[in-house]
Amino acid sequence: PNALLAFVLNVLVAFIIKEVSAVGFVLTGLCKDLVLVIFSCILFHEEVTFVQACSFTSTMAGVLCWSYFKAYPDSDTTIFASRLFGDRLADKQALVPSERTAFVASQRGV
Repeated sequence: PNALLAFVLNVLVAFIIKEVSAVGFVLTGLCKDLVLVIFSCILFHEEVTFVQACSFTSTMAGVLCWSYFKAYPDSDTTIFASRLFGDRLADKQALVPSERTAFVASQRGV
């Protein structure tokens, strides 16, 4: 039974990565880790250090930012972040939103 469960898990992981991308899969794993820590604190009264709390907070902030940027690629916030972090869209600031979306799609090979 263990080999069968491992095989099924690997097949499910492949399907999930296909649907949500590798980055989405990793971010989901980070959220899972956070939920596990919260439940262990509640159920088993485990301590969370200040550094751990700051790390999980920054991780969740990164997940939320990535989700927002993915959901709203034409928003002013996403464009500002792309300029701030040197994304390829920084050179395309004069494009109207529909052209920016087409540019992003062409860069991703869609």
